[in-house]
Amino acid sequence: MRKNTVTEMLATASTIVLDGALATELEARGCDLTDPLWSAKVVVENPALIYQVHLDYFNAGAQCAITASYQATPQGFKARGYSEAESLALIAKSVQLAAQARDDYRRDNPQAGTLLVAGSVGPYGAYLADGSEYRGDYKLPQAEMMAFHRPRITALHEAGADLLACETLPSFAEIEALIALLAEFPQAQAWFSFTLRDSEHLSDGTPLRTVLARVNACSQVVAVGINCIALENVTPALTHLSSLTDLPLVVYPNSGEQYDAVTKTWSSAHDDACSLTAYLPEWQAAGARLIGGCCRTTPADIAGIARCCQHKGQH
Repeated sequence: MRKNTVTEMLATASTIVLDGALATELEARGCDLTDPLWSAKVVVENPALIYQVHLDYFNAGAQCAITASYQATPQGFKARGYSEAESLALIAKSVQLAAQARDDYRRDNPQAGTLLVAGSVGPYGAYLADGSEYRGDYKLPQAEMMAFHRPRITALHEAGADLLACETLPSFAEIEALIALLAEFPQAQAWFSFTLRDSEHLSDGTPLRTVLARVNACSQVVAVGINCIALENVTPALTHLSSLTDLPLVVYPNSGEQYDAVTKTWSSAHDDACSLTAYLPEWQAAGARLIGGCCRTTPADIAGIARCCQHKGQH
């Protein structure tokens, strides 16, 4: 297995700053993502805009870009008439767009240090596009689950992603399938990030203690944590996770707004909604080492995290 870049980066800094939302940022810039392909649709229709969002996050201080492949699968593209070869090329393109933004930023900022591209591997529930990535109530035999994920992971890995972001995972069976699949790619490394029912249970109800026992045994997993979670739920979950693993913890929560699935709109959960930076010290105290944003977070949010880390001499 190749060297662990995450460990190397954390040897000299206490925090790796991740990027923020891609899909909701694309929507803010005029994209209509009411589509089963979600942000993967824009890889086809407006790749230059994806490049620009990645570049804006690097300019904001992000050290890791997550590719636009969360809902990019051969199965999803096939429904749009694309062949498997064309689908895999589009998944590879998501890596190329992030890598080009990284390389262009580094050209103008040679002092930037190590910058990563993480290939997004969304759950089977994201392909279903019915919200089940927050429930984990789907069942698929392990061989079929591995077959679902294998083409995308192959494309991301071969396109040069530095690591895989296996994210928004709600199902223990799917986590086990992904761990089994990683063994087919011995040079690959990944972080695993979950959606939760509460601070001690995966969305499908599996105790995190059970999940972490399995994840800790996989040497290819370089960080573990949570994403797409409400701000106020982060610290209890991190505190519990830190008691179950020695791996670096990753967290990229939502903005603090709440999504209404009926009206398909976002609204502030509280009149005094806090920013990510307001929570940053307690997340770091709870063990978070890779920190960014998920839905509705912006380059401005990531710039705030980066400034806080620079102020403390951490990044």
